[in-house]
Amino acid sequence: MIAILGFLTIGLFLVLTMTRRVSVLTALVLVPVVTALVGGFASGMGPMILEGLGKVAPTGIMIAFAVLYFSLMIDTGLFDPLIRGILRLAKDDPLRIAVGTAVLTMCVALDGDGASTFLITVSALLPVYKRLDMSPLVLTGVVCLGAGVMNMVPWGGPTARAMAVLKLDGSEVFAPVLPAMAAGIAWVLVASYLIGLRERRRLGTVGLPAEPQAQPRSGPQAERRSGPQPDPQSEAQAGPVRGDGPGTLLGPERRSAGLTAFNLVLTVVLLAALVLQAMPLPVLFVLGFAIAAVVNLPTWEKQQALLDKHARSVVLVTTMIFAAGVFTGILTGTKMIDQMATAFVGIIPDSFGGHLPLLVAITSMPLSLVFTPDAYYFGVLPVLAQTAGGFGIEPAEIARAAILGQMTTGFPLSPLTAATFILVGMSGVQLGQHQRFIFGWAFATTAVMTVVALLTGAISF
Repeated sequence: MIAILGFLTIGLFLVLTMTRRVSVLTALVLVPVVTALVGGFASGMGPMILEGLGKVAPTGIMIAFAVLYFSLMIDTGLFDPLIRGILRLAKDDPLRIAVGTAVLTMCVALDGDGASTFLITVSALLPVYKRLDMSPLVLTGVVCLGAGVMNMVPWGGPTARAMAVLKLDGSEVFAPVLPAMAAGIAWVLVASYLIGLRERRRLGTVGLPAEPQAQPRSGPQAERRSGPQPDPQSEAQAGPVRGDGPGTLLGPERRSAGLTAFNLVLTVVLLAALVLQAMPLPVLFVLGFAIAAVVNLPTWEKQQALLDKHARSVVLVTTMIFAAGVFTGILTGTKMIDQMATAFVGIIPDSFGGHLPLLVAITSMPLSLVFTPDAYYFGVLPVLAQTAGGFGIEPAEIARAAILGQMTTGFPLSPLTAATFILVGMSGVQLGQHQRFIFGWAFATTAVMTVVALLTGAISF
């Protein structure tokens, strides 16, 4: 009964959000509350919600100050050279920009942290997409693909969990899937090329703005576009434009070379501390933002103007994170996730036992929408490995199959991970739109890697 209630909660949430019947925020809160009440968990629902909120609180704090930090860096023009460099290398071609987005994302994602990957790549590239009128769905989609395949690294969450729970090492789990991961990287580049080609056909070749300030959609930039004008639906998907362009809070006298150098050093130090985990992420971004604000905006009025300017972005992202805390808190506290894991394993027929690695690989990516990484790797994976052992299949093979998609290619689409809301929130797109746009491409990444894993013997058929 509890397992059915859990699957009903997930299914109802996905239907309501993907059909845009309700906002993701309200669905994250109300759907699990209703199903918990139906299941008779009213008396314990308060503590469950508080526990869920407590677990996401550090993430919410980190995101709030990270958004403010990178927004300030954009306002100061720190990313302008990078933006214009990408534009020049891409020759104002949406196709090349899409491929460049994939390459940049996979480089940044080497640290194995999805949240920091999204914060850095979206902050740097969203102004590029806005200036060229490219759809932000292309940005979230390509970043999703790049970050997903790179999340297979041994220090990433899924692979580390798989190795820990099954008591395996990297040579047993990660090394055999390296060819599959390489194929996944190649597929991401192909997919970004195809997505960029479609965007090029929609927009045509665009002209590089003469000034770093963002150009209005109806201004000269639109006149220089050689392709068709974007349709109203694409305009609606673009979401709100954050802020008024770089430099609006800093006058020319403040945008000095010395200040830019300081901001660059501060950002490099912050990112290095993030990768080295010198301090908890929330602490790093709180300190980083406070230092940046005092140096760049030394008066109370300017600091207040910064908060006023970007308050909407902070609220949009952080409220989504805390709503996700309600969702996961109820599903965990009611044991819905535990029961769903048991039920999922129980429905596998004995005749499928010999094909279990392939079954795990194929279902791994879609199940990212249903199970949190902890629930899957600590709850489902051990049972799957034990079941496979009865058919003479090594646990390491099941672990390899799982990391081909579960919270790797699937995590940037999952409503159960806070990082997903960083990606869609900062880009100004809706979760349902993002999922519909990129689900097929992400599943194809898992499919490509699964085929190569079969061919190389990393998993068996």
